[in-house]
Amino acid sequence: PNRWPLRRTPHEQLGQTIRRRGSTGRRCLSLLSSCSLDRPAEEAAMSTEAVNPKAYPLADAQLTITILDLIQQAANYKQLKKGANEATKTLNRGISEFVVMAADTEPLEILLHLPLLAEDKNVPYVFVPSKQALGRACGVTRPVIACSVTSNEGSQLKSQIQQLKDAIEKLLI
Repeated sequence: PNRWPLRRTPHEQLGQTIRRRGSTGRRCLSLLSSCSLDRPAEEAAMSTEAVNPKAYPLADAQLTITILDLIQQAANYKQLKKGANEATKTLNRGISEFVVMAADTEPLEILLHLPLLAEDKNVPYVFVPSKQALGRACGVTRPVIACSVTSNEGSQLKSQIQQLKDAIEKLLI
């Protein structure tokens, strides 16, 4: 029946279907699985059912939204480094304001050197539930397991970064 090199479109591979909308003939994509447009982004990002207990401190729902908003702004101001390797570099260079990691990283051990390094450098760190949400906040289409907001002299985000650092440090106490 089906031959081996079955060609499928990227939408079919992702489990998406294309359907016509109304009489205008415009096409729209509808996800067969969970769609972030059907429910608020906060709810999609807060799936904390199976979070690794090593992911401490884990931000609550409200703090996660605040963190992701600031990360999005930091990406716009070019004050963001994405990925575990770049976050490690910012910590070593002493330019990191705080570090955010994804709790649903598999295996989690690939980024557990960051809390140790952050504590050595007295930099606050926090876990958020979703690497997909972290990737979206960073402005990329791929999941991001760690990111670091960097310091900048004349930054307009300075006060927001300081408020968030205080909130993260309260989690660590």
